[in-house]
Amino acid sequence: MNSTGLITAGLPIALAIIMFGLGLTLTLGDFRRIGREPKAVVVALILQLFLLPTIAFGLVKIFDLSPLLAVGVMLLAASPGGTTANLFSHLFRGDVALNITLTAINSLLAVLTIPIITNFAIAYFDAEGEVGLQFGKVMQVIVIVLVPVAVGMIVRRYSSAFAERADRPVRIFSIAVLIMVSIGSLLSERQNLAEYARQVGLVTGIFCLCSLALGYAGARLLKLGQPQAIATSMEVGIHNTTVALTIALSVLGSSEVAIPSAVYSILMYVLATAFGFVVVRNGAPVPTTRPATEQKIRNI
Repeated sequence: MNSTGLITAGLPIALAIIMFGLGLTLTLGDFRRIGREPKAVVVALILQLFLLPTIAFGLVKIFDLSPLLAVGVMLLAASPGGTTANLFSHLFRGDVALNITLTAINSLLAVLTIPIITNFAIAYFDAEGEVGLQFGKVMQVIVIVLVPVAVGMIVRRYSSAFAERADRPVRIFSIAVLIMVSIGSLLSERQNLAEYARQVGLVTGIFCLCSLALGYAGARLLKLGQPQAIATSMEVGIHNTTVALTIALSVLGSSEVAIPSAVYSILMYVLATAFGFVVVRNGAPVPTTRPATEQKIRNI
């Protein structure tokens, strides 16, 4: 599938640069703050590990998908939140430190959750294939997230002035990446897009919107702040389709299993962008200056 080459080759490199920029905005104090407020982490993990596979299974049954497409949707649901979630959270003023923590944790858990959920789907829907433990891909995701962020944080530690100057260019670059990836994905799939959309477009679209909405609503119901709610929404709603596509094409050897992730990789940019604008416009305003208590934390 043409979109696989685009996503696998181009997006991780761009995201590594973006993650460096995100690291420029963070200090260890941000992560200490999350340690004192673990509720946000627990909420996101429960939604992502338990509720999303349940929703995906229900949608597959309701729309009566073919066995291989059903496995593809379940594989998508089992995939961890992608590094793109950090980008969206950054753009819409979410709690990026929370996103980075969740992405790292989910990537580690995916070593177990992807094989368990996907092999269950293969057996239940009587499809063929088996998924092994994808340590290499999971480690690749972690490296893309953690290494550039760590470098960015080190740079900020020793040159806060440079970090502040780089913030705006990184945001502009982030928006440019979103536009290029969205247009590139659409162009690369123009011959097959109509058929793919007909098969799983509605299912993946509903799944994406449910994921985004549940992430946001769950956080707000538990009295978490707007930045934490946005971060949770993006982490739960944006999946690492690179991992799902790689497993479908390389491990299972099935382009049909890859179709849901390919369609989702296009839809999620559009839907997450629209959702982000809606919640930012209608939600509680995010302060442009940090509270004094947080300023003290950041100075640690």
